[in-house]
Amino acid sequence: MAVNYSAKEEADGHPAGAGSGGGAAAGGGGAVKTRKPDNTAFKQQRLPAWQPILTAGTVLPAFFIIGLIFIPIGIGIFVTSNNIREYEIDYTGIEPSSPCNKCLNVSWDSTPPCTCTINFTLEHSFESNVFMYYGLSNFYQNHRRYVKSRDDSQLNGDNSSLLNPSKECEPYRTNEDKPIAPCGAIANSMFNDTLELYHIENDTRTAITLIKKGIAWWTDKNVKFRNPTGDGNNLTALFQGTTKPVNWPKPVYMLDSEPDNNGFINEDFIVWMRTAALPTFRKLYRLIERKSNLQPTLQAGKYSLDITYNYPVHSFDGRKRMILSTISWMGGKNPFLGIAYITVGSICFFLGVVLLIIHHKYGNRNTSADIPN
Repeated sequence: MAVNYSAKEEADGHPAGAGSGGGAAAGGGGAVKTRKPDNTAFKQQRLPAWQPILTAGTVLPAFFIIGLIFIPIGIGIFVTSNNIREYEIDYTGIEPSSPCNKCLNVSWDSTPPCTCTINFTLEHSFESNVFMYYGLSNFYQNHRRYVKSRDDSQLNGDNSSLLNPSKECEPYRTNEDKPIAPCGAIANSMFNDTLELYHIENDTRTAITLIKKGIAWWTDKNVKFRNPTGDGNNLTALFQGTTKPVNWPKPVYMLDSEPDNNGFINEDFIVWMRTAALPTFRKLYRLIERKSNLQPTLQAGKYSLDITYNYPVHSFDGRKRMILSTISWMGGKNPFLGIAYITVGSICFFLGVVLLIIHHKYGNRNTSADIPN
C-alpha cells in the first residue's frame, strides 16, 4: 500500500505518525542532540598515516649499520676505561690481621680517637691528577625518610629556619631544647674519618698534599648552601642559639679553620649531603694535583695510609674503602658502558648475518601454488 506524506509533514521534516516526541523536539526549537563526532579529520580518523613496511632490504642494512657503529664505540670506551688507574683499600678492619681491626667497634664519641696505618704498594704510576674517594657499602642513603630528613631553607642560610628547623628533620630537629644546625638524619650521619697519605722512600715518609677544596659541585657550593647572614663574619655568633648534631664531635662552625670552607659551605659537608642512589657508593674526599709534566702524580712505590677511625659501620655490616683513581674524558673507571655497546653491536651484527642467510636461502622461493589445468 502506498503511503503519501502531506506537504506540511515534508516541510517539518518529520514523517506522519512521528508521535509526540517528534513534535516536542520541533516545538522546543532546540537542535536535536546527537552523539556523532564532529566531521573533522582528527575525530573521523582521516588523518594521513605512514606505516613502515619491514623488508629484507631495510632491516638487514639497519642491523649491520648498528653493529658496525656500536662495536667500535664500545671497544673505544672499554679500552679508555681500562687505561684509568685505580687502587682500592678496604680499611673496615673485619679481618683479625687488619691494622684497623682494633678500631672495629669504635663509637661516635670515642675518646681518644682510634688510629691505624695501612701500608700498600702501587705497582704502576698515576700520571694525571688523582682523585681520592671514600667508599661505603650497605649504607642506604636512598631510604625515603632519610632523604627527606633535611631543611634546605636552613642550609641556604635562612635565619628563621636556622632557629626553627623543618619538622622533616625529626628526630634530629632539636636537642636539649635547642635547634640543631644542620638538622636532619643526613647531616647527623656525616662521614668523619680522616685520611692522610704518605709516600715511603728509603724509610722516609713524605706527606702527599691533599686538596680539600674544589670537590663539591659549583651549584651546591655557590647556590644551594650558604651560611646565615648577620653582622660580621663571626660564624660563632651567627650560629648562636643552635647546637651541633647529636653524632658530631664539634659544631658546624668548627668544621674548618678557613672561613670560605667553614659552616654550611664546608665542601666535605656539601659532598656528604648529596645522597647516593645505591647502597654501595663512593664520594670524593680529596684531590691530588699533578705538579710537573715530567713526573707522575703518584709514582710507583710504597705508600702508607694513616686513618683516624671515627665512623662506625660494623653495627650495620657496612664496609669502608679508600680509592685512588684517575679519570678520562668519560669520567671514572666503569667498563659497563663499553661492554654494553659491544654486546648490543655484536647481537645486531649476528642477527644481521642470520637473517641474511635465511633471506638468501628462502627469500626467492616461489610461494604461489601451481593450479593444474
